[in-house]
Amino acid sequence: MDAKTATTPGLGRWLGIALVIIVLDQLTKALILQHYQLGDSTPVTSFFNIVRVHNPGAAFSFLAWASGWQRWFFIALGLAASVFIVWLLRRHGHESLFAAALSLILGGAVGNVIDRVWHGYVVDFLDFHAGGRHFPAFNLADSAITLGAILLILDEIRRVRRERAG
Repeated sequence: MDAKTATTPGLGRWLGIALVIIVLDQLTKALILQHYQLGDSTPVTSFFNIVRVHNPGAAFSFLAWASGWQRWFFIALGLAASVFIVWLLRRHGHESLFAAALSLILGGAVGNVIDRVWHGYVVDFLDFHAGGRHFPAFNLADSAITLGAILLILDEIRRVRRERAG
């Protein structure tokens, strides 16, 4: 066993982070489904509402208008991405920022795949708005994916800077 492998954190650590995201995501969605009817909205602040929206498409309702095939496409895509992410985590678990980013993305992807399997759509409930314009509603899984993507960008910026300096 080489030094890199010996110091690599276990895969369980990263899968544990993903599992926490999945559980929190599914818990919040279950609460929305239990307490809100489709289209219901509760103002929280002047720029934020809790809503119940069903999204059969992807981000920003991409392909929401399609005839139903997109459900299976996004399930397959989410599962394939999840397998690839677990593979990356096994190989790069020692890179903390990179692995944390992947864990967030994995948790978010699986959270939304669960929705597509169980409901045929993703449950969204966070609605930000300003000046009468609403940002597309989203959920905790989407937030984890977005944060993970931001961390991947930061990790790449750090890597490039290290290469330039060294």
